[in-house]
Amino acid sequence: MFREMRRNKQLLSPEDTKAVLDRCTNGVLACMGDEGYPYAVPLSYVYLNGKIYFHSAKAGHKIDAIAKDSKVSFSIIDEDTIVSKEYTSHFRSVIAFGKAGIVEGDERLEAFMALVEKYSGDQPEDARHKEIAGCTQAYIIAIDVEHITGKEAIEFVRAKQR
Repeated sequence: MFREMRRNKQLLSPEDTKAVLDRCTNGVLACMGDEGYPYAVPLSYVYLNGKIYFHSAKAGHKIDAIAKDSKVSFSIIDEDTIVSKEYTSHFRSVIAFGKAGIVEGDERLEAFMALVEKYSGDQPEDARHKEIAGCTQAYIIAIDVEHITGKEAIEFVRAKQR
């Protein structure tokens, strides 16, 4: 169902792919928008238990698109160094495909706590818990990842082999 990566020498290992997901702080969610136009929106996320979680307002383009068609992709750029004399860039990225949906209960709480820890872990613990408990205006959305690949520039691959 999902295409194999054409340049498989550049395929990141599952461990390296997870490391990219863990260290990066934003990505781009792509879904089917209004009138058949793709809709891609940058957002903050956390990768937890094999799923990608993010928060969303309860109304808007993103939530309408997900409600209409839960199939999405999510991409992250970890590295992108321009190498002018080679007319290229040295890159590392991840793309995931899956189905997105609102989560509730314990899963919502665990994902929300992970988001707050990732982006506000330096704040006092009681303030973080108060923020989580008081936030009722946002959904927590999970992407159930069905396929994921990481890819890096061949120059990074060669550097690892030295």
